[in-house]
Amino acid sequence: MSFTVHQQIHIQFLKVGSVTNSSVLQVGSTGCLQAVSNAYNTGGFTEPARPAEAIEDFVPVIPIPHIPFTDS
Repeated sequence: MSFTVHQQIHIQFLKVGSVTNSSVLQVGSTGCLQAVSNAYNTGGFTEPARPAEAIEDFVPVIPIPHIPFTDS
């Protein structure tokens, strides 16, 4: 059985509660799920960071890369 799905999705705000090494976030339908892993060191740091302090009501901002659709 074959389905063709055409979607146009506009997301104004997306809040993600937690992200782990095996997390999958899917918006819409997919016939092929492609894994992506990104590590960002935009500050050019060379040493480990100091331990984090608890901050109430902190919402992290995580960049979501654009993955072009490929019709396999």
